Amino acid sequence: MEQIDFISLGIGIVIGIVLWAIKSFFTVRHYKKELKDYKNHLERQMKLTQEGSRKLEEDFEKLKKENENLRVTVKTLGQKPGRNELRLLNIYDSALRKMMLKAPGFAQGWELSMQEAEREYEENEKGLKTVIKKVFGPSIAHKTDITDVEQEG
Repeated sequence: MEQIDFISLGIGIVIGIVLWAIKSFFTVRHYKKELKDYKNHLERQMKLTQEGSRKLEEDFEKLKKENENLRVTVKTLGQKPGRNELRLLNIYDSALRKMMLKAPGFAQGWELSMQEAEREYEENEKGLKTVIKKVFGPSIAHKTDITDVEQEG
């Protein structure tokens, strides 16, 4: 009976080892499948990331070139005739607006001078003063400016 117990114990151990081996086989197979899935997923993610990075680099290079072109264009436009005068005019305009805020008595005189300058500019645009200067000469055109001021005053 003792032999039977050892035999049954040996058979039990062998059956246990076989069952453990089968279970291990399926577990390893499951993990290998899972690992393969993870590798495929990682490969897809790396491809997407690589394509995205490549596209971002291409866009970056394109924007870099466009930025350089715009910088050159702005520099070129800034050097055209009249741009410095326009810049200076904007600076003066800003300074005058600040002055009107800071010096209350200045604003009234400034507004009168501004209206007069606008009127002269409009007359120049219409061609009235240039026609008078061409026909009668600069001295008569200057006299008409003086009489206009005297009539207003």
